[in-house]
Amino acid sequence: MHRKIVYFINPISGTGGKGLLLDIIKNKTAEKNIPFEILHTNAAGDYGYLKEKIATENITDVVVCGGDGTVNQVANGLLGTSVNIGIIPMGSGNGLAFAAKIPKRIHKALKVVFAGNAVYIDSFYINKKFSCMLCGLGFDAQVAHDFAKQKKRGLSTYIKQSAKNFFKAKHYNFELIQDGKTLNSEAFFISIANSNQFGNNFTIAPQASLHDGLLDIVVVNRMSKLRMIWTILKQVRNGQVRMYEDKKYHQNDIHYFQAKKITIKNPELAPLHIDGDPAATSNIFEIEIIENAFKLLIA
Repeated sequence: MHRKIVYFINPISGTGGKGLLLDIIKNKTAEKNIPFEILHTNAAGDYGYLKEKIATENITDVVVCGGDGTVNQVANGLLGTSVNIGIIPMGSGNGLAFAAKIPKRIHKALKVVFAGNAVYIDSFYINKKFSCMLCGLGFDAQVAHDFAKQKKRGLSTYIKQSAKNFFKAKHYNFELIQDGKTLNSEAFFISIANSNQFGNNFTIAPQASLHDGLLDIVVVNRMSKLRMIWTILKQVRNGQVRMYEDKKYHQNDIHYFQAKKITIKNPELAPLHIDGDPAATSNIFEIEIIENAFKLLIA
């Protein structure tokens, strides 16, 4: 099968090493005799022009060398096309790459690209904004907002910001409405996930699938900070999806359920992140799955 690859490199994602990345991409792709082009990502995140480029140049694969935020922008620009999207993980969390079992090492990630095993995966809209993997309200979103302000990126910086925010984390009032049923919660954070990943193999929604047509919603309710650590560790290890109308459901420290769409009222304007990038919040969110949104090259 004829293939032509466009590589996008985000010059500011993750921790660096872009020179080595360029050399490896050029050498390994040339060895496979696959035509390719290397472009830089753009700060505005506008990739609408890609559809015309793909059609006129017969591009089969677009490979994002960056983090979840860059994947989000490129995938959003490619909705409605049949092009394959690949990932060479270069971000701080790389949640979608981990969920798709794409290795972080460049050589191994390129092997996944060259193997050409692409499957359709779901995404979702939150107030008509695109998310390919995960969005969050509350604590984790505040971490994302603070992390984005740091000069130094990478996992160590993210851990420092997480620890700093943990001790001053506050709870927010939320109202979740799904299929006519209402759940009121004082919560530290809410995650809406299409992937089982927070990033760095931290599985906040362990039952989530990239292509089951469902969103996984995780609500971490108000509790002591010490108890929250233990409760989240249990969720990471073996969090179980529960029916929304379970009699004891409202007594749980963590609510974990699935839906195709959900409304979340956010009267206290808890902060929002979309795929790890800070985003403007709102007092109400309409969230809905996009089934078979795009084709992802997976291991």
